[in-house]
Amino acid sequence: MVLLAGSWTFTDRGKSWAAEGIQLETVVSGLEDPLYLTAPASDPRLFIVEQPGRIRIVQDGQLLPTPFLDIVRQVRSGGERGLLSVAFHPNYASNGFFYVNYTDQRGDTRIERFSVSSDPNVADPSSGKLLLKIEQPYANHNGGLNLFGPDGMLYIGMGDGGSGGDPHGHGQNRGALLGALLRIDVDGGDPYAIPPDNPFVGQPGMRGEIWAWGLRNPWRFAFDRETNLLYIADVGQNKWEEIDVAPAKEAGLNYGWNLMEGAHCFRSSNCSPKGLVLPVLEYGHAEGCSVTGGFVYRGKTIPFLVGHYFYADYCDGWIRSFKYTDGKVSEQRTWDMGPIGKVLSFGEDAAGELYVLSDNGRVYRIVNRS
Repeated sequence: MVLLAGSWTFTDRGKSWAAEGIQLETVVSGLEDPLYLTAPASDPRLFIVEQPGRIRIVQDGQLLPTPFLDIVRQVRSGGERGLLSVAFHPNYASNGFFYVNYTDQRGDTRIERFSVSSDPNVADPSSGKLLLKIEQPYANHNGGLNLFGPDGMLYIGMGDGGSGGDPHGHGQNRGALLGALLRIDVDGGDPYAIPPDNPFVGQPGMRGEIWAWGLRNPWRFAFDRETNLLYIADVGQNKWEEIDVAPAKEAGLNYGWNLMEGAHCFRSSNCSPKGLVLPVLEYGHAEGCSVTGGFVYRGKTIPFLVGHYFYADYCDGWIRSFKYTDGKVSEQRTWDMGPIGKVLSFGEDAAGELYVLSDNGRVYRIVNRS
């Protein structure tokens, strides 16, 4: 069912340009707080994460009644807690491994590996193996995305631990696994290995798992397979939401929190941005309150979208996109999609098509209107 239609316009040097339209097609409804959607490589199924602790499968357009994984009893859900993401191993077709990020009953983050059972639509719930546990001082800013990078490493986005204003200073503390983007090798050790090219390996007082730091609450991040760029949508504090873009291979970047909020001083009025990665795009809280990051479109069905990075605002409900080329943001677009609820997350299937997940329990596919 096609539910909503939209078109866009943008202004360039005083001229208004019209363009093609897209619409949102309902894939499935009746879900409970769908927070993420993904698929193993070359797999036509859709795997949808529900916050209370289930992973559901859509196969041949139908929501299967039996969850792929159900760990509700292990998950503390509500607010920013819950089962927050799943990442399938690049060799999932042969090893059956996938990795979940969830909040346990104590309120801490757990990264666990599970295996599929003999039934390809059902995981083995007893196969859980803990890779990493990270204590959370507060209930918010869990980050929560597991994502394999183009290098085969597992990246984990971690918020600063919560509360407000980063009271423990985790954003600038390379000795803590909070406020950072982590990078681990799930194949090189038991339960994991730290890649030797991580930037802080062997440095006293620093955690070798850290790839980048200075993040407040990355919701979410993505790799563009064509340009090898890393996009991070980092939720702001009081005034600014930001999107950062950097080469995926560049290690040890500091994205500025809690010295800066977006491109603006946070702790003092005379901070220095020297040595920090500033956002390529930001917007103030007159336009929204909490950025939801998506993906760069690399699908086949909507040619005019290729290269556009999609993002949304949780509070104001709009969906926008832009292109990032030669170090510059261009073709900024706001898509008129009508009322779709609060955008909880975006998703990408194995073919590179994009999806929008809403708090109304629906998953939508972005499709060409023409």
